[in-house]
Amino acid sequence: MPESRLKKDSVRFLEQTQELFGSTLYGKLSMNEMGTTRLDPSFSNQLNEFGTSISTCKKCNLGQHRNKFVFGVGDSHADLMLVGEAPGREEDLKGEPFVGRAGKLLDKILSAIKMTRHKNVYICNVLKCRPPQNRDPLPDEVEKCEPYLLHQINLIKPKLIVALGRISGTTLLRMDDTLKSMRGRLHDYHGTPLLVTYHPAALLRNSNLKKYAWEDFQFIRDFINKKN
Repeated sequence: MPESRLKKDSVRFLEQTQELFGSTLYGKLSMNEMGTTRLDPSFSNQLNEFGTSISTCKKCNLGQHRNKFVFGVGDSHADLMLVGEAPGREEDLKGEPFVGRAGKLLDKILSAIKMTRHKNVYICNVLKCRPPQNRDPLPDEVEKCEPYLLHQINLIKPKLIVALGRISGTTLLRMDDTLKSMRGRLHDYHGTPLLVTYHPAALLRNSNLKKYAWEDFQFIRDFINKKN
């Protein structure tokens, strides 16, 4: 894409989101604001080895009842990292994130921007085990599991993180806020740009949200292309 076209599209996106969400288009959080999560020096520096090493985790009650530990899937050197909140029923059975109806929709969205879950994209969740009845993650569960996510990010080194849904956004950004207020601007997550958009499951429940998600993924496409 020509630089002038990319710049024009990016400016248009930011102007639209400014109208919707106000003048603050880039939110940056310090390490203190992000909380006290620290990486464990014993973690492997190889992604697959790391996943295997934590797959028997039982640091919280979710580990006692899961079928499969859902680590993540995709390119270990991906530019784009998509982060959901937690595995659902289908993911718990298969051991792979986003494989149910929401996952199929996500694959279609990625295909529309010329991406796939196996090439230059990595998909995972804040939690690696399914909460009962797909309830929201509890603070204690997030506290136990977030170091795993941080290490995944550290190993993959994506150019952009996309939080899928409000729970993922509020967890990663330490914000008790609505998705609408988090969406439409780039945040800083430990030095990596982060964008919050709608979870595919929300799009299945409310098709009116699809146009906003499509705006976000067009921006994601252009952001990644500009970085390459």
